[in-house]
Amino acid sequence: MKDWNRDELMTHFQGMVARGETIVGGGAGTGLSAKSEEAGGIDLIVIYNSGRYRMAGRGSLAGIMPYGNANEIVREMAREVLPVAQKTPVLAGVCATDPFVFMESFLAELKAMGFAGVQNFPTVGLIDGTFRANLEETGMSYALEVEMVRKARQAGLFTTPYVFSAEDAAAMTEAGADIIVCHMGLTTGGSIGAETAMDLDDCVRAINEWSAAARAVRDDIIVLCHGGPIADPEDAEYVLARCEHCHGFYGASSMERLPTERALTEQTRAFKNIRRGSKAEVAG
Repeated sequence: MKDWNRDELMTHFQGMVARGETIVGGGAGTGLSAKSEEAGGIDLIVIYNSGRYRMAGRGSLAGIMPYGNANEIVREMAREVLPVAQKTPVLAGVCATDPFVFMESFLAELKAMGFAGVQNFPTVGLIDGTFRANLEETGMSYALEVEMVRKARQAGLFTTPYVFSAEDAAAMTEAGADIIVCHMGLTTGGSIGAETAMDLDDCVRAINEWSAAARAVRDDIIVLCHGGPIADPEDAEYVLARCEHCHGFYGASSMERLPTERALTEQTRAFKNIRRGSKAEVAG
């Protein structure tokens, strides 16, 4: 098991930024996803409960519903993913609003298991309206996710939190985040993707605003884009060409669900298109 060093990882990724290389991260809901992503040269892997639901054919938002204990699921997934992705830093999705977790000891446990860092998922950042307001009012706030990132940084873990506004971006950067991931909403496309989403130009405007807010706090912050209509490589290329201070892309559904759906569907169709010849044709 590799003992990841946060400072070394930060130096590595800052070097990629300086050389103009695109940083690519991806979610893994199975060991096979992680193994395949590593073979493709991915820079970092994140595992969290939505990955399991996603690869079971359920929508990613199942990860913020009461279908299972998110932090326990990450522990279970670690046994599947960590042994097959030993050359790539793997980060754990942490449900920071879980009132039954002693966060400092949980973060220490994740580090001892071999995780290189953490991400804030499930996150209340995906929730809005009255329900979000009530969560904030009753002690289940995004501020707890910011505090988790602060504690993870103090524990020597690499941190790549999701942010949903300029205020979130500034708060997470101030807490010591190494990379912020600008979350554009549930990924579109495929059999269980979202249909309601902003367009790519909306994403460009938001990412530029949020990255500016983060850079006002610390100018070495690394920024990735994620979600919404940014579903395929050409989408990410469009956004990165228009966002000077966005340094790469993090894919979850777009990294494992969509490719899996397409590959399995096309492979099945190819087998179904086989036409059996007559015995005479085979003999001839």
